[in-house]
Amino acid sequence: MTQPASNGPGARTVRVPDDREGQRLDNFLLGQLKGAPRSLVYKLVRSGQVRVNGGRAKAERKLEAGDEVRIPPVRLDAPGEKAAPPKGLLAALEAAIVFEDARLLALNKPSGLASHGGSGISHGAIESLRALRPGQTLELVHRLDRDTSGLLVVAKKRSALTELQALMREEGGIAKRYLSLLVGRMPDGTMSVDAPLHIGLRQGGERHVQVNAAGKPSLSHFRVLERRGGHSYCEVRIETGRTHQIRVHAAHIGHPVAGDDKYGDPDTNRRLREQAGLKRLFLHASTLEFALDAGRAPYLLNAPLAPELVDVLDRLR
Repeated sequence: MTQPASNGPGARTVRVPDDREGQRLDNFLLGQLKGAPRSLVYKLVRSGQVRVNGGRAKAERKLEAGDEVRIPPVRLDAPGEKAAPPKGLLAALEAAIVFEDARLLALNKPSGLASHGGSGISHGAIESLRALRPGQTLELVHRLDRDTSGLLVVAKKRSALTELQALMREEGGIAKRYLSLLVGRMPDGTMSVDAPLHIGLRQGGERHVQVNAAGKPSLSHFRVLERRGGHSYCEVRIETGRTHQIRVHAAHIGHPVAGDDKYGDPDTNRRLREQAGLKRLFLHASTLEFALDAGRAPYLLNAPLAPELVDVLDRLR
């Protein structure tokens, strides 16, 4: 458990650097107090132990460059300390970097690896990347479902994070394409699914998304690339980025994503596992296209289809 120290070193004052201009106080503190849970950060702020320029401040306060933030002493008890990510995972992540420049890094995330830790997951992609690159500033731009493989973008500069997140919110700001095997024979050409999605909770707190008129607008375009074993290998383009969007839209039109144990068909999944060796969700984030610097710096990022999915397609010929 993490808690304020009663006898640890004294409080320290940190000057807000230029590249943290506009960052919320709570997020700034999380970066300064590595490993501290968000609940503790809020407790420190509410109790007045954190000061900005000598005065109390709220967690949502936007910081300015040059602000002086008083950070109280915090002790991380030994039982709560997280072990370093396994060396095998770090080596795999190093090999999975498909693009990097001064502003961002793109990872071909393997299936089964969460975008970030939490909820019993010790090592997500971002925590492992930080362990791989100690001393570097690395921030997740977006997330991928744990079971989905493919492009995960990490910002190396605050300015890139801010611009990319703004593009994510902007319609058409970032073109996202996925590759997926859908169960059954989809119609030829492109099928557009315009169906609002609502996130609900099942008993036990598990998130379950469904098409619901009260949900958020969601638009996906499915285009058949080829037929494999009576199923449809598709390119999917999404114009919104809702939780589980492709999986729920695919199930909604009667062609669930192969290997989807949440929204798919158990019998078909079992047959595909036995016949083609499909042991995971067949969904891969393959392409991201966007431009930074107000359109002056175009990016086209690609992540090759995971080898285990290539093998499944080969077996389905």
